[in-house]
Amino acid sequence: MKNVILSTLLALTTLGVSVSAHEYKVGSLTIDHPYARSTPPSSPVGGGFMTITNNGTEADRLIAGTSTFADTVEIHEMIMVDGVMKMNQIEDGLEIPAGKTVELKPGSYHIMFIGLQEQLKPDERRKGLVKFEKAGDIEIEFLVKDIAKMMDHSAMTDMKHGEETMDHSAADENKHDHKEMDHSEMGEMKHDDMKHEHGAAKDAN
Repeated sequence: MKNVILSTLLALTTLGVSVSAHEYKVGSLTIDHPYARSTPPSSPVGGGFMTITNNGTEADRLIAGTSTFADTVEIHEMIMVDGVMKMNQIEDGLEIPAGKTVELKPGSYHIMFIGLQEQLKPDERRKGLVKFEKAGDIEIEFLVKDIAKMMDHSAMTDMKHGEETMDHSAADENKHDHKEMDHSEMGEMKHDDMKHEHGAAKDAN
């Protein structure tokens, strides 16, 4: 009985490490934390993200993908064209340089799920496959994150950064004003002292 309990606990512990790590390896590549953003019920498209590290000595390319919940999977990037943000498909694949890490993230490189067959809901795990030019194919799971919470976190980060910038600017202005006041006061005091000394000398004569 003790052996059964021990085996069960060991299995659960091993499973927990695997799930919490959310990491996959294929060839010399490591795929870390693949996730997708939740979508509205009628949305035809979705986005997938991950971090890919190339531990090898040769570059590789992310060239394709498939999923169980979308008709088509493409690799896209967001680029600025004439002051307007546009999304383009990377038809020849995304290069993963040797010894480097490439992050697929919102507003940059990402996987595009086109023709969603159903809504992607927060905390779900959705199966997919990514294909690399040299390392080959690997099946992964995308953890679906709540897009509303992601946006709130991003907004909070921007607000915090803005507050820090304002505080820094205010401190600089106060410091500048303080220097100007000190300089002005010292100039006035020095001028008054000179007048006083000049007046005293005149009276003595």
